[in-house]
Amino acid sequence: MSEPEVEFVLPDEAGDAERERALRAGLAEYELEDDDLALLQHDGDDEDGTGAEAPLPVLAIVGRPNVGKSTLVNRILGRREAVVEDKPGVTRDRVSYPAEWSGRRFTLVDTGGWEVDVAGIDKRVAEQAEVAIALADAVVFVVDATVGSTDTDEQVVRLLHRSGKPVVLCANKVDGPAAEADAAVLWSLGLGEPHPVSALHGRGTGDLLDAILDALPETSAHGVLRPAGPRRVALVGRPNVGKSSLLNKVAGAERVVVDDVAGTTRDPVDELIELKGVPWVFVDTAGIRRRVHQTTGADFYASLRTQAAIEKAEVAVVLLDASQPMTEQDTRVVQQVIDAGRALVIAYNKWDLMDEDRRPYLEREIEKELVQVTWAPRVNISAKTGWHAERLVPALETALDSWDMRIPTGRLNAFLGELVAAHPHPLRGGKQPRILFATQASTRPPRFVVFTTGFLDPGYRRYIERRLRETFGFEGTPITISVRVREKRKR
Repeated sequence: MSEPEVEFVLPDEAGDAERERALRAGLAEYELEDDDLALLQHDGDDEDGTGAEAPLPVLAIVGRPNVGKSTLVNRILGRREAVVEDKPGVTRDRVSYPAEWSGRRFTLVDTGGWEVDVAGIDKRVAEQAEVAIALADAVVFVVDATVGSTDTDEQVVRLLHRSGKPVVLCANKVDGPAAEADAAVLWSLGLGEPHPVSALHGRGTGDLLDAILDALPETSAHGVLRPAGPRRVALVGRPNVGKSSLLNKVAGAERVVVDDVAGTTRDPVDELIELKGVPWVFVDTAGIRRRVHQTTGADFYASLRTQAAIEKAEVAVVLLDASQPMTEQDTRVVQQVIDAGRALVIAYNKWDLMDEDRRPYLEREIEKELVQVTWAPRVNISAKTGWHAERLVPALETALDSWDMRIPTGRLNAFLGELVAAHPHPLRGGKQPRILFATQASTRPPRFVVFTTGFLDPGYRRYIERRLRETFGFEGTPITISVRVREKRKR
């Protein structure tokens, strides 16, 4: 049976308030639990204020591949944050983490391995390490004490001397007193005292950190002043879909390593970017290959960090490849964002490569593929050339406005009254569940709680959601509707 088309005409605010008071009074006749009462007394304000932070000193960890830089980063942070695997070249981008030692806070920057005379992706990784040195207030140079200094190490030393930055020399993989003689040999590098450390076991890291604090200035010359509350945007999608290229394009600089090899990014990379005078934090993430439990090694930890990056973000841009059919992986990525309750924008990359005659057919295919998320704003872009990239910000703003939206309780109940009058819930077993009262329990994402006299069919819940979107917008945000069935008090 087709639904009657009804245009909802909502009453004025005075009428809304009167209706709300009457419905609240009617609830007194029903058995309510403590959390029901707490919800009904909730004033609906979501405070999420964050103050501005002074720039923190920046410490870069550099060295050639597989000397234990990311292991040292994890040791300093006190948690497994950087991706670590027993093979060289796991870290590729400059990745920043907030760190603290002895009450002093600083920004820790992990880098990819620095090598000389390399080409392709290794050359770009080395370039990122050089940029990290240029943008740091102090540098920790990590050398594998069991191997000793190599030609590459000596070239890094020359680079560090030219930079003029304070350098702390870390002799890693010194697992016991017998290996300390290996560390002493590193005096020959001319960087001062080598600090013997076992990043894996924690040996000597306290003394190293004390030396680092001595080298770090109180006032940073390179730290980023984080404005109050820039919105966080996670760039997500399957491998090689163009996430890093898009970040570089909106940043206006080669901020992250881009290569044709799928899976180049392994750690989430935060970048503060100003677009049209408004600051945003963009987070590049590792490509989601398959379900987390089916991945191993660096890919397993990278996928966990991608999930964490989505949960720390406020809005996610899911990149899809317009030149290829949508895959199960793409669908899973979109669902991951919805399950995390984040605002959603869908970006079709490589759209400029599509033939003009092909585009109308592609539009129809996309409508079919995205039938479950017709509410998400969609932009067609080219991450490589920047074509239509300016359309991304309005889509992000629309999604975030919806994510933050709150409907006054009186207006919500007036809307539901009109909806039920136009399209009542079907009878079930001779009974018809009645909606007693509804309230918006929270925003980010919007969550509604509906008190009823009986269970609402899933189809009717979807109908309520569809009408909510048609009436109030909610473009770009998932919304949830919870039903609480309550019985009348016994007399």
